Amino acid sequence: MSGLNQIFAVVHMNLRSLPQRLAMSAVIVIGIALVVTVLISVLSISTGLKHALTATGSPDRAIVLHAQATNEVGSTLPRDSVVTIEDAPGIAHGADGKAIASAEMVATVNVPRRDTGQLGALTLRGVSAQVLTLRPEIKLTDGRMFRSGVRELIAGRQAGERFRHLGVGSRILFGENEWSVVGTFEGGGAHDSELFADAETVLSAYQRTTVNSVTVKLDGTGGLAKLKNALSNDPTLSVVVSDEPAYYEQQSQTFAKFLRIVANIIAVIMAIGAVFAALNTMYSAVATRAVEIATLRAIGFGPVAMVLSVITEALLLALVGAAAGAALAWLLFNGNTVSTVGGGGGLAQVVFQLRIGAELVAVGIIWACVVGLIGGLLPAVRAARVPVATALRAI
Repeated sequence: MSGLNQIFAVVHMNLRSLPQRLAMSAVIVIGIALVVTVLISVLSISTGLKHALTATGSPDRAIVLHAQATNEVGSTLPRDSVVTIEDAPGIAHGADGKAIASAEMVATVNVPRRDTGQLGALTLRGVSAQVLTLRPEIKLTDGRMFRSGVRELIAGRQAGERFRHLGVGSRILFGENEWSVVGTFEGGGAHDSELFADAETVLSAYQRTTVNSVTVKLDGTGGLAKLKNALSNDPTLSVVVSDEPAYYEQQSQTFAKFLRIVANIIAVIMAIGAVFAALNTMYSAVATRAVEIATLRAIGFGPVAMVLSVITEALLLALVGAAAGAALAWLLFNGNTVSTVGGGGGLAQVVFQLRIGAELVAVGIIWACVVGLIGGLLPAVRAARVPVATALRAI
């Protein structure tokens, strides 16, 4: 019998005998399933946040911050700088001849959570009256737009679903200022976790004279270069200009990297336990089949066939565990709404959905195969080295 046929024959016998070793095999499957479930669930936080922030940006918009700031919260721009920015070339203009731009101030407000009643942080964003023209993807789903000069706000859908007192008609107190909720909106990515109000009203309520950022609509494909060139050459300004996708990608990287590190550390710790479980199970399987293996060796089956049969069994069990773990993670976590504790991407709190897709499932399968390979390798070598004469004497 050729070497390839030997391998297929031994693997086939191994797989047929799996039901007889169901309890031992279940140890490997369950251990690997737990590793994959935890790994995928933690990584889904990273992918969910990244998607929420990435969906917020549009290549036809740019955000202007102070040159020394890395996000909106750490940026301050005086009013005269705002005027200079909005007069710069590269910015699209509306039918009224005004630049399509929004000088925005962000403030952190505390709102009771729906689930616990405890206060959680949200971003109150002061925006210009042109905000819906600047961000056409944002649509009012209920109520109306806020009015300038009045303490009215509209709430993002995600914020309204997670926090109390944000329905249309509600009144909510931020410090000593009472605000009326007059509308709800969606479609703004991470902005769906925010509250929008008139910028001048927000500045007055918080007794501030500076904004955090200026977001503008670019005038065609060359608009960003024109805007950057004009603002960088203006000696009265100290600003940095980024297109929105690049800005939000940068904001998501730090948090996403941290979560990936945490996920991998947890997975490594759990994988070590799964490897030992696989080693113990596969060693036991080899021991119980010592006579069978010796018999096969005696009638001419080579050691390579023995090694590959054991490794194939371990990998197969690992794949079953990976499938179970991925399915469990998807059922328990995919689509669940969670939020950052605060500070994610320069925002007080971002509410987003966990996302488990093919990429994370592939990561889980790779981890499972590595655990299965390590767990099956040493027992496979032992199977190939079973002394034929010693094993046959035990018959």
